[in-house]
Amino acid sequence: MSEVDRHGMTSRDRSLLFWASFLSLMAAGMAFAFRAMVPDLWGAEYQILKTEVGELFGAGLWPIAITMILFSFIVDKIGYKKSMWFAFALQAISIGLTFAAGSFRGMWWACFFAGLGHGVVEAVTNPLVASVYRHEKTKWLAILHAAWPAGIAAGAAIYMLVFKNSATWDTAKVAWFIALIPVAAYGVMYFMCTVFPVDERVEAKVPYIEMLKEMGGLGAFLAISFIGYEIYGRIGLFTDGQYTRLLASLAIGAVGGAIFGFVVKSLGRWMFFFLCVLMIPLATAELATDAWIQNLMKPTLGEYAGWALVFSATIMMFLRFFVDIPLKIARGPIGLLLISSVFSIIGLFWLSAASGMVVWIAFIFYAVGQTFYWPGVLGLTSEQFPKGGALTLNTVAAIGLLTVGIFGGPFLGAAFDSHNANAIIDNHGELVETVEAQNRMTKGGKDPIVQRKTLFGVPYAGINTEAFMAQPEFPSDQAAKLQTELDQSGRKTLRTAVVLPISMAIGFFLMLLWFKTHGGYKPIVLVQDDEINLKPLN
Repeated sequence: MSEVDRHGMTSRDRSLLFWASFLSLMAAGMAFAFRAMVPDLWGAEYQILKTEVGELFGAGLWPIAITMILFSFIVDKIGYKKSMWFAFALQAISIGLTFAAGSFRGMWWACFFAGLGHGVVEAVTNPLVASVYRHEKTKWLAILHAAWPAGIAAGAAIYMLVFKNSATWDTAKVAWFIALIPVAAYGVMYFMCTVFPVDERVEAKVPYIEMLKEMGGLGAFLAISFIGYEIYGRIGLFTDGQYTRLLASLAIGAVGGAIFGFVVKSLGRWMFFFLCVLMIPLATAELATDAWIQNLMKPTLGEYAGWALVFSATIMMFLRFFVDIPLKIARGPIGLLLISSVFSIIGLFWLSAASGMVVWIAFIFYAVGQTFYWPGVLGLTSEQFPKGGALTLNTVAAIGLLTVGIFGGPFLGAAFDSHNANAIIDNHGELVETVEAQNRMTKGGKDPIVQRKTLFGVPYAGINTEAFMAQPEFPSDQAAKLQTELDQSGRKTLRTAVVLPISMAIGFFLMLLWFKTHGGYKPIVLVQDDEINLKPLN
C-alpha cells in the first residue's frame, strides 16, 4: 500500500520525477565542463581569435537567464511534462550540432541551443521540485542543485583523465557522447512519468496577476535592465562606451519597470528586490570566482590547478546532499546564507595567503562557502514568495546569472589587471611612464601597451605584460623576478574578491534582524495540510 499525495503522485512517481530533474541539470553541468576545457581546440579548428572563442563560450551562458525569465511566464500554461520534453529536444539538438559543426557559426548554434536547453531545465525543475516537496523546499532544492556540481566534477574529471591530451577537436568532441548519456536517461525517465504536480500558486488558485504583482515594477526594472544590457551587447547597440550601454539599459529598464508596475498596480515586494540586488555579489562569488579559480591558483598549484574545480565541485555536491544538518543549525535559509558568507570570507582570504598543503584546507572553506548560496536563495524565494510561483523563483536566479557577465567577470578581470599593473609600476615605474608617454602599441598595433581604464567609475591601469617585458629597455635579468611578483596577482585578486561575501554577510544579517523583529522566520504556506487529500493507493 502506498500513499497518494495531493497531486495524485505516489512516492515512486515523486522519486522518478525528482531524479529525472536531477539528471537534466547534471547533463547541463557536464556539457558546461566540456565546453570549458576545449577553447584552445576550437581556436585551432575554426581558425578564430580568443574573442570569438569567448563568444562561443558565452553563447552557452547568456541564453540561460533570458530563457528562465521568459519561460516562467508560460510554464504553468504549458505544463511541466511538455516543457521538459522541449528541454530534452534542445539539449539533444545541441549535442548533435556539436558533432556536426564544421564552422564557427555552426558551433555557435550548438552552444546557443545548449544555453536555451539549460534555461528551460532551470525554469521547470526549480518550481517543479518546490511543488513536489513544498514542506522541505530548501532541502530538496539543495539536493536538486547538487546535480550542477556533480555534472561539472564528472565532466571535468572525465575530460582530464581521457581527453586531456587530445591534439585536435575531432578527438575531443567524442566527450559529448558521454554527455548524451544523462540526456537520454532523463528523457526515458520523463517518458515514464505519468503524473505531474501543479505549481503551489496554481494549486492555491492564486490569480496570475498576483504572481506578476509579487515581482512588480522594481523586479521588472532589474530584469529588463540586465536582459537589455546583455542583448544590446549581442546585437551591437550602445557600444560607444561602457557608460552609454549601462545608462541606456537602466533607462529602458526604468521605463519598462514603470510600465509593468503600472499595469499590474504593484511596485513589488521590497525584500524580493533586495534579494535580487544581493544576487550580484552572490553570483560573482560563486560562479565568477569558479571561472577564474584555475588561472588564479595556477602559480600555487601548478599542474594540479585544473583539479581545483573538480575538488570544489565534489565538496559542493556532497554537502548539498546532506543539507539537512547545516539547515537545522542555521534555522532556515537566511541563517544558512549568512554562514556561507562567513565561510567564503575565510576561504578567499586564506587562499590569498596559503601555500603548500594548507592551500587545500583553505580551498575546503572556499568550497563550503559556495555550496549553499544558490539553493539557499532559491529556498528563501520559494518559501517567502510562493504567490510569485515560477516567475519570482526563476527571476532571482536569472538575475544572478546575468550579473556574472555584466559585473562579476569584469570586476575580477579589472582587479587582476590592476594588481599586475601595480607590480610592474612598483618595479619599473620609469619605463612604464616612457611606454605610456610614447603610446607604444602591442605587437600588431592593436592596443596601447599601457592603458588607463575605468570600471563603473573606478579608475585602474592595465598593462600588457608580455609586450612590456619585450621592450628593448626592459632589463632581461629582471624578467624572472617580475614574473614571480606577477604570479601573485591571482592571489591578490582573491583577496580583493573578499569584498563580495562581506557585502552579502551584511545583507543577510540585516534580513535576519528584520525577521527577528517581525516574529521570526516562517515559511509562507498557501495550501494548508488539512486542505490536502492524502489517501492510500491499493
